[in-house]
Amino acid sequence: MENIRKELDQFAIQSDEDWQFFKSKLEKKAFGKKAVVLKEGAVEKYLSFAETGILRYYIPKIENDLTFGFIFPGGFSSAYDSFLTQQPSKYQVETLTQATLWQIHFDDLQEVYANTQSGNEIGRKNTENLFLIKSRRELALLDKTAEERYRDLFSERPELIRKIPLKYIASYIGVTPQALSRIRSRIS
Repeated sequence: MENIRKELDQFAIQSDEDWQFFKSKLEKKAFGKKAVVLKEGAVEKYLSFAETGILRYYIPKIENDLTFGFIFPGGFSSAYDSFLTQQPSKYQVETLTQATLWQIHFDDLQEVYANTQSGNEIGRKNTENLFLIKSRRELALLDKTAEERYRDLFSERPELIRKIPLKYIASYIGVTPQALSRIRSRIS
């Protein structure tokens, strides 16, 4: 749980009182490999912190799912658009490995915002950070080659990327598994 505080303190330092209040709202949940954390069409009720495990964000399709995001240990996870609007999600979140998540319910987070001095600042700065991540991803899809996108993903978390099936990596960088295989053989 201290990893969560360290992550949040990057956005704004919390008083011990604020941290205790926030911490009291967290619930620990364990998920097995390939567990659905959020089903398409469900409303996202939780903001989660991945203590362990890798999560995948994807749009389910009959032939090939469209993977558009991964969360690694130490990262925050949520179908954030659904979380903010409390409307059904148009995509799913699943675990690729066994995962332990610390979750805070939407209503409890609103209480944190209302009852702590640092809650709103942390929330705003975390949202800004999520926007920057999304913006970098969109720009990479428009401006970088598939090989550059693969190298970027691999350089972010090389020890963990090896645990992600290649078909999901291919989908994430916008190529077929065969094209990814060619990229990998070219840079090996």
